[in-house]
Amino acid sequence: MATAIKFGTSGWRAIVADDFTFANVRLAVAAIADHVRSRTAKPTLIVGRDTRFFAEEFSLTAAQILRERGIHVLLCERATPTPAIAYEIKCRKIDGAINFTASHNPAEYQGLKFSGPDGGPALPEVTRDIEARASKMGERAPAKPNDQPFEKIDPRDAYLERLGQLINFKAMSKAKLSVVTDALHGCGAGYLDHALAAHGVSVQAMRTGRDVLFDGSGPDVSEENLQPLRDAVLAKKAAVGLATDGDADRFGILDSDGTWMQPNHILALVYDYLVETRGWKMPAGRSVATSHLLDAVAKYYGTTIYQTPVGFKYIGELIEKDKIAIGGEESAGLSIRGHLPEKDGILACLLVAEMVAARGASLAEQLRGLFKRVGREYWPLRTNLHLPEDVKTAAVTQLKTDFKTFLGRHVANLDRTDGLKTEFDDGSWVLLRLSGTEPLMRVYTEAATPQAAAQLASETSAWVDGVRAPLGAGKKTNAARGAKG
Repeated sequence: MATAIKFGTSGWRAIVADDFTFANVRLAVAAIADHVRSRTAKPTLIVGRDTRFFAEEFSLTAAQILRERGIHVLLCERATPTPAIAYEIKCRKIDGAINFTASHNPAEYQGLKFSGPDGGPALPEVTRDIEARASKMGERAPAKPNDQPFEKIDPRDAYLERLGQLINFKAMSKAKLSVVTDALHGCGAGYLDHALAAHGVSVQAMRTGRDVLFDGSGPDVSEENLQPLRDAVLAKKAAVGLATDGDADRFGILDSDGTWMQPNHILALVYDYLVETRGWKMPAGRSVATSHLLDAVAKYYGTTIYQTPVGFKYIGELIEKDKIAIGGEESAGLSIRGHLPEKDGILACLLVAEMVAARGASLAEQLRGLFKRVGREYWPLRTNLHLPEDVKTAAVTQLKTDFKTFLGRHVANLDRTDGLKTEFDDGSWVLLRLSGTEPLMRVYTEAATPQAAAQLASETSAWVDGVRAPLGAGKKTNAARGAKG
């Protein structure tokens, strides 16, 4: 029996053969088809995929269901990054895309992203309509046999040409930049490395082959997963290490000494660099969970920021309306003015490479300089808490409180944009929210030192653990143990 289709912050994701089954894919795609048909008489949709297990089979099933329901299908002939699909939507001026990817999630997951005519992730009102249609349908039978082939497309060349217009590759070539790229067995292979090599940049590419188990670690651009890239950067004595996740919408950056750079810091550095080099003295957009260092950079240039809930779809709206120079999330998502309303990890990596080449300084040196210019340091931290359902429920209930003090500190401001963000007098803050892509509660903290941010995270984890007491259960959860994660 088909189960409920539920979209999170970035599409529908589930474990293969558990909830992500062919029956549920047929149901989800049929609901998407009916949604699109309700808005357009003769729609066209791209069907794309990443390198995950059964990606080809799921995409073919989707194409068959779409065709049977009167939608013209453009089927990607190979694994294609999410940003390349988004750009193809805009170039062709079509009705959107269904992309089979679970992005950075572990290997046992598959996922489905639905993008609209602007190339960006579907907004909540759209996904709610799709969910409602799916809930009324019941199971969908397989499409009737049809031997007619689908129209195949390859968005690669058009997308790479666009990157050539956005990036100053001459600065990299002039600086004789040395780069190592890591595709983590995802579909960024043949994109980031090719773009650099085609413009004369010395590049060593790694983990470019398909591995549906992703080395057993998953295609997330985390510090732990990028240890092989660190070794390669040090061995090559490269200026920078650049990585993309499973569908290449997220970026991972290593400095020349192998240090993993926080995405929060990269966002602020790139924002500063774009104002400096492109003259875009405009606001930035960030999610509620993202560093206030972006706010400090905006203030330095006499502008401001837009804050959004978590989910790049909200930042994408600001990009589309040309309200911001850059939009980003702490989870390593970024796009810029005049580009896509979708995360682009390939673009982000290239902007960082350009910045390192043009400034002739390591990322650590640039960050120290930025801290000095804005007048203080910003050190964010994200902690994931794996909680029993009773503790999770109790914590969510407790977060409805209008706190005057929290963790023994005076509360300067409460922000409920997404979850509960508690801001303190010294500029530090804590955000608690449930993940929209994984079964976790996330704790975000930021303070003027790494130690202070870690202390806030530890105290918050202990507070979450303690909310179990009112329910009559005194056993410890693993929340506190996860505080250092």
